[in-house]
Amino acid sequence: MALNSKWRISILSLSLAAVAVAAAGPGYHVVKTYKVGGDGGWDYLTVDASARRFYISRGTHVIVLDADSGKNVGDIPDTPGVHGIALAPELGKGFVSNGREGTVTVFDLKTLAPSGSKIKVGENPDAILYEPATKRVFTFNGRSQDSTAIDAASGKVLATIKLDGKPEFAASDAKGEVFVNIEDKSELTVIDPNKLEVKTKWPLAPCTEPSGLAIDRKNRRLFVGCDNKMMAVVDADSGKVLATPAIGEGVDATAYDDETDLAFASCGQGVLTVVKQDSPQKFSVVENVKTEPGARTMALDTKTHNVFTVTAKFGPPPAATADNPHPRRTILPDTFEVLVLSK
Repeated sequence: MALNSKWRISILSLSLAAVAVAAAGPGYHVVKTYKVGGDGGWDYLTVDASARRFYISRGTHVIVLDADSGKNVGDIPDTPGVHGIALAPELGKGFVSNGREGTVTVFDLKTLAPSGSKIKVGENPDAILYEPATKRVFTFNGRSQDSTAIDAASGKVLATIKLDGKPEFAASDAKGEVFVNIEDKSELTVIDPNKLEVKTKWPLAPCTEPSGLAIDRKNRRLFVGCDNKMMAVVDADSGKVLATPAIGEGVDATAYDDETDLAFASCGQGVLTVVKQDSPQKFSVVENVKTEPGARTMALDTKTHNVFTVTAKFGPPPAATADNPHPRRTILPDTFEVLVLSK
């Protein structure tokens, strides 16, 4: 997450590129900053656009803010190594993947109170997805390289689906297909959520180490954030890579706004790249918006079209060890903040 000299050069290059497209860009910029504070890292972010709640994974718990004011409205405790938050509004339930203990916490969407016992899943569950067509929850387990399928209503584990490598972000077309990036293989895997089996696998070349994944359900397009500074736009029926617009460095999350036809990539160098879908066959970068170093996870508010990202201030890294030869820079206490970007 540290801002090194290479990222400074990248930001300058992207800033110059942004000047050229500014006239056509939607004009996203940071409009609010919420000082949250506290200790620890973070991962996935989720916005409940209807309930106006913003969920932040925060190491051992989930912080819940009012999406409009930034006010803290609750906390979901005891989520060791939390990664993702999935919401099932029609069931009144939310689901949290707890990476360090290989479990899922179920909570009540109104009260935020955990309900029932935790559900045991695979090793190091990372992304978590609610699939509305089948009313099933899927965890994507990094260490065991598989996906656990859960009946959302009962909490019963239905199956374990073996994957080809380390899964990252996932997306659903809400009609019977689930897509997941396989980071270490640079592949996209398609899962049948009814049959609970892998349907097919697609190579993502020239994209490498895919992380973020978002979907345009109407036009059947997938937007993949790639480690080699590109967004791979993929046909969700054929698996063909249609375009690779340039994005910032250190991408984690992507999002797609089906009302504005804009795709977003949040990049750790401190840039939010905005890509316009001019047509289902044509995609162009319209903005590179300055955020802050480390702001590489993101969530889109589909009601306001605002983008939320988070970061903190950083200190020097700890000394390298045999187990951790390339330590990350330390996060300075009480500097954690939310950035809200709007047009």
